[in-house]
Amino acid sequence: MADKITSVVAREEDGNIQITFTLPIDLVQKAQEETITEMAKDMEIPGFRKGMAPISKVAEKVSKTALIEHSLSHLLPQALAESINENKLQIAIYPKFELISAEDGKDWQVKGITCELPEVELGDYKKAVTGLSKSRNILVPGKEAPKELAKEEKEQMVVKAILDTVKITIPKILVEEEVASRLSNLLARLEKLGLALEGYLGSIGKTVDGLRSEYEAQAKDAITLDLALSKIAETDGIKVDPKEVEAALGMSVASQSKAVENQEDIESRKRMLESILKRRQALDSLILLA
Repeated sequence: MADKITSVVAREEDGNIQITFTLPIDLVQKAQEETITEMAKDMEIPGFRKGMAPISKVAEKVSKTALIEHSLSHLLPQALAESINENKLQIAIYPKFELISAEDGKDWQVKGITCELPEVELGDYKKAVTGLSKSRNILVPGKEAPKELAKEEKEQMVVKAILDTVKITIPKILVEEEVASRLSNLLARLEKLGLALEGYLGSIGKTVDGLRSEYEAQAKDAITLDLALSKIAETDGIKVDPKEVEAALGMSVASQSKAVENQEDIESRKRMLESILKRRQALDSLILLA
């Protein structure tokens, strides 16, 4: 009987969760055999028809790096699922994996970094928001009565009040993922314009480190706001009309160059859109109090 994949979970101070997997050599060898068999179907080797070469010949042509990567793609989903179940984890994002050791004839070790959604302490956010209206409407002798603010101005004030009130420790990996996404989007835009990152940053008086620090602060605020609004929506029992979700789905699909392929994708998109709409409703309800 094959040895069992084992995992050790460690919670870190920055909110990350480190999972160290030990992959038994017999499972590794089986995954390698499956990998080579799969590769053999598409590999062309002189003297043999495509996909008809002996496995031994195919194995000679497969690089060690490719063999390790493909074998891990067989093993890690199972390893992760078992660890989640055994340790009762509710991970927020798919882990970032790092190979620790993969010596011939020995068990392999892999490290995965992920996190769970952090606890959200809302504090008295409604008091903070209603206080905005009271402080703004105080009449000062000799001054004109305060003018009604535009919705966008109220929204900015409400967002700041929420960020100042809520208490959340954002896991480091969530911030890193958001920063990477923002940098990727910036690089894509610059590439379309034919600009280099260093040249662009020089023109606006910033450095790469400075930009990253700026993005980190923005990422923390954005993640904090999303989590806080989700908690507020849950606390206030906010519901979304299914028709709104369907309408949002239609607009979302129409904006995509690639159509949603299956029902699972559609349901996943619906859940995401429902969550976004709930957060929007939560924010709008607070703007009315400001």
